[in-house]
Amino acid sequence: MKASGSSRDEHPVVVVGAGPVGLAATANLIEQGLPVIQLEAGPSVASHVREWGHVRLFSPWRFTVDPVSRRLLEANGWSLPSPTSYPTGRELVIRYLEPLAAVPQVAEVLRFGHRVRQIARLGVDKTKSLDRAKRPFLVVADGPRGEERFLASAVIDATGTWGIKNPRGAEGFSAPGEKEARDRISYGIPDILGRDRRRYDGRSVAVIGSGHSAQNAIRDLAHLRELEGGSEIHWVVRRATRRSMFGGGDEDELVERGRLGQDARRSVDTGDVELHMGFELVSVEPVGEQLRPLAADGRALGPVDEVIATTGQRPDFSFLRELRLAVDPGIESVTALAPLIDPNVHSCGSVPPHGARELQHPEKGFFIVGNKSYGRAPTFLMLTGYEQVRSVVAQIAGDHEAAARVGLELPETGVCSTSAPSLREPSCCT
Repeated sequence: MKASGSSRDEHPVVVVGAGPVGLAATANLIEQGLPVIQLEAGPSVASHVREWGHVRLFSPWRFTVDPVSRRLLEANGWSLPSPTSYPTGRELVIRYLEPLAAVPQVAEVLRFGHRVRQIARLGVDKTKSLDRAKRPFLVVADGPRGEERFLASAVIDATGTWGIKNPRGAEGFSAPGEKEARDRISYGIPDILGRDRRRYDGRSVAVIGSGHSAQNAIRDLAHLRELEGGSEIHWVVRRATRRSMFGGGDEDELVERGRLGQDARRSVDTGDVELHMGFELVSVEPVGEQLRPLAADGRALGPVDEVIATTGQRPDFSFLRELRLAVDPGIESVTALAPLIDPNVHSCGSVPPHGARELQHPEKGFFIVGNKSYGRAPTFLMLTGYEQVRSVVAQIAGDHEAAARVGLELPETGVCSTSAPSLREPSCCT
């Protein structure tokens, strides 16, 4: 590690996180000829993806592979799976991300078992401004041999949000009784038809949440009920109406995404699933070996045997405390993205193209990309992350023209709703 007077440009770019977007960032840096070190907390790539490996993506292969990573892979004998088929998370890891990590140029810069604890400017804390941008970044990680320190000319945070699940209380923190009942509450998307089947077979289950993760859980529970019978399925959502809840159906340009919503709607319409609208959870009370979710309006559900909380994730900023960040105070996205993705304002089929300019923080040379750049907003697609890192790496390489030349065509959802008082302002719905 060099002294504080050293030039920041002498050091590699550090990429934090080795999921799909983090690996794409490294591939782009390699293609640009820039030195890079990639730090991953897990023992292998895509630790978060492996947790939902049983889930089938609603994006086909042609939308899940980064173009630069593909070039790097094909130069090493790899070929793209059927472009129109839909991989599971597990297949994405085995057939794409593991081969990418094994490419020699990538393998030599990957450091597994390195959990980043702090990032700062070398020799100064957050309050110091003089010559700040000239100093390299200091990245501190807990590695296999203890604490390790790395100097970086730039840092790309691609750690995602999957590791921090939102608790179930309506106020954003755990509801009374939630922590005590954690052995009967699962967060995310359990493997209902596989590994976790015995846990849900013939049981009464409440699914909390209204997004795609909830729809996946509802579809799997309904299928398990068809196979085994005897289960009781409750779907608990905070929203007061069903408007746009099931997606765009046949209007969705991602066919499987549209089908997912249609399957969930069918389960409700046939009575296989009981839908509870406007249910703001205030507590979870034990009833013997079961749980009774209680709503703010006095409604009580169940009791039920199991609860599945699919209420999203949130970003972890704890290790970024000494950096100067531009984070939206509401949804915790990068500030410039907030008006484009805020679920309080609109539900969009696409997000306007954005790159290094929108992702830059007051801390010059530091970028948050991928799902974490969206904060708590639930609308991120991998294609977005791939274009983000292409632009960011071009900016780091000094090719400002390429960084500004961003373009992104995302498949429409077939849904566009807005609560904005006027559409004269830029909006995906105009």
